[in-house]
Amino acid sequence: MAKCAVCGKGIVSGKQYSHSHRKSNRAWKPNLQRVRVILDGKPRKVDVCTRCLRSNKVQRYV
Repeated sequence: MAKCAVCGKGIVSGKQYSHSHRKSNRAWKPNLQRVRVILDGKPRKVDVCTRCLRSNKVQRYV
């Protein structure tokens, strides 16, 4: 679900440590934006991470 359509960056899981060092599971989600891009010559709405948008790995449809 939370996955970049360009680079494939997704959810990463790990542990959250409290002050008393008790552990619980947590997840880091990528910063996805739903933007209109040109894929295969046609405009489409896809989820793209902000790193791909910033580095111009995808051509936005204006």
